[in-house]
Amino acid sequence: MATSLSEFGYKQELSRSLSFADLMFYGLIFMVPIAPMAIFGQVFQASGGMVALAYLIGVVALTFTAASFAQMVKAFPLAGSVYSFAGRAIHPGVGFLAGWAILLDYLLVPSLLYLVASTSMHSVVPAVPVWGWLVLFVVFNTTVSLFGIKITATATKVFLICELVVLGLFLAVGLWALLSGHGNGMSIEPLFNSGTFSLSVIFGAVSVAVLSFLGFDGIAMLSEESRGESREIGRAMAAALGLAGLLFIAQTWVAALLAPNPADLLAHGGERGTAFFDIASSAGGGWLGGVTAVATAAAWGIADSMVAQVATSRLLFAIARDGQLPRFLAKVSLKRLAPVNAILLVGFLGLALPGGLLVFTEDQGIGVLGTLINFGAMIAFMVLHVSVIAHYWIRGGSRDFWRHLISPLIGFVILAFVVWNANLAAQLVGLVWLVLGLLVLAGLYVAGAQPRLAGLSHERL
Repeated sequence: MATSLSEFGYKQELSRSLSFADLMFYGLIFMVPIAPMAIFGQVFQASGGMVALAYLIGVVALTFTAASFAQMVKAFPLAGSVYSFAGRAIHPGVGFLAGWAILLDYLLVPSLLYLVASTSMHSVVPAVPVWGWLVLFVVFNTTVSLFGIKITATATKVFLICELVVLGLFLAVGLWALLSGHGNGMSIEPLFNSGTFSLSVIFGAVSVAVLSFLGFDGIAMLSEESRGESREIGRAMAAALGLAGLLFIAQTWVAALLAPNPADLLAHGGERGTAFFDIASSAGGGWLGGVTAVATAAAWGIADSMVAQVATSRLLFAIARDGQLPRFLAKVSLKRLAPVNAILLVGFLGLALPGGLLVFTEDQGIGVLGTLINFGAMIAFMVLHVSVIAHYWIRGGSRDFWRHLISPLIGFVILAFVVWNANLAAQLVGLVWLVLGLLVLAGLYVAGAQPRLAGLSHERL
């Protein structure tokens, strides 16, 4: 049975209706099985052509993060993810900063997704302007989200099946083309190329490629809506991450071998937003390029944006429930058992945030915005690893060396190296965001409204 929220000072308000399969599908659709198609050019250039290696390192790094999530969900099966974990394992102030860091990810993700999808659909149907597609995507997703988590889960399963069909089609046609003598022949260069390899290059590429994996952590946001035991959250995260990793490596490896002009991608991949679709067209004809482009637009603009809206609304709900954001964001519809005001706010921000528009119009805009989104997530995940050590090893006296000390330490070090090698603009903006969070936290303390979490009898340090 699911853990009672009364143990943590909360009451059950959200609908406990999600099975293990629902959770796994949710994570997969959030990561988008065909996500690398949209940023293939950026990752190819950043990795020196070793796109498969960038995704392999990404999945290995986040496997340690998934393990830490599994440990913390067992201890605190609450909505809010890293915000709740760090706040209860270390200190409510640290939890606030972790939540603030991951908000950078969750608030910008919908803008990026909607913008990529809208510009892609405009290229296919130019009669509808970009802003028209943007409005259609946001209104559709917000409406579905307001009907509750079960309807959202059902809708995303349909999109997941469609994405897997398109991916299977590309892999089948791509492998046939390679076996027929097209492309650059079978090679391990997408995994390792001694001429371009260096740690700084590959980890810089991982800081972009990780964008494709973000979403597996969103499963932890649904802890209060899982109808099974808390460990199902951890199993669903591991399963979704592993499956996505295999799919990402397979499609980028095949695409790299089919690239008609690798040298051009190495020099200008960041400016080739349609690189993957061009490769699909060269392998199977214009119809395959069109199918992959439309599928990517639908995946980013509807399926991924929908689950991103769900995850972001749950994060806002959890922080507002503790009084650290306006209380109206914690309002739950008695009919739908969903945080309606938080959902509506996320939908509004998907239309209103101008930052994504400004960055996207610049050269390599997707890569810069992507690494900026990743920066917030990586910082929050680093705090997650520290939370495991603090809760289990230091405070709990555990002597499970692997799960409660070594594994989180390895995960922390890998993520720190990824952040260190991230895009400089992303590092600067990310640091500004963290400084702003510190100022907000200081203001809360000065006003006597410092972060407090329900059910904690004392402030933890």
